[in-house]
Amino acid sequence: MADNVVTAQRREEKGKGPARRLRTKGLIPAVVYGRKSEPTHLAVDPAGLLAAIETPHRFNTVLTLKMDGAEKHVLFKDYTVDPVTRRLLHADFLEVKLDEPVKVEVPVVTVGKAQGVTDGGILSLATHEITLEALPAKIPVRIEVDVTNLKIGSSIHVAELTPPEGCKLRFSSNFVIAFVAVPEKEEVVAPVAAVPGAVPAEGAAAAGAAAPAAGAPAGAAPVAGAEAGKKGEAPAKGGKK
Repeated sequence: MADNVVTAQRREEKGKGPARRLRTKGLIPAVVYGRKSEPTHLAVDPAGLLAAIETPHRFNTVLTLKMDGAEKHVLFKDYTVDPVTRRLLHADFLEVKLDEPVKVEVPVVTVGKAQGVTDGGILSLATHEITLEALPAKIPVRIEVDVTNLKIGSSIHVAELTPPEGCKLRFSSNFVIAFVAVPEKEEVVAPVAAVPGAVPAEGAAAAGAAAPAAGAPAGAAPVAGAEAGKKGEAPAKGGKK
């Protein structure tokens, strides 16, 4: 843990004003929460904190927090970032004892190729983290779930997993971890065949001639507005006699 050291300063002032002044100095406000002690308010270097958790364990990295000549072991539990710049604005730590179990969230990954995928199914991961309890030094980097024998329509539940040595899985219901879904069949719509004698759609009449009114007999007079050039026919309204 020598490389996972975070140096902190105790801070007495609280609120938005003191927090802004800290950030102008390149520091951010932080709080350490203990199981049996009052929260401790600190100021830490955000760059040093982010560098300390650059390990495979990420947020489950056990950090050594140095302050006022004393040391504490902590986990980086929560944070706040600027919504625009994404800079770290605040950090929360949880004090841990190396000889006492702690509850953490550990990432879940699948290993192997599911039989159901080979048969055309789709593998889905229903959760990305599992809660477990372990000593700080025994926290695993990840929980691997072997899906090799998983068939279409089958699933793996949390109770079926074997926890790593020194760990206990904590769950209130036997929820699904991974499953292979049946692929959805693409529906093919057949083209509609033309019906003989069907009335064409609006605007689809033959060019150069207006369609006769529905039910009109063959040879019926053209619709109003058509050219009146035949003998005996009255000219259109407003035309010459």
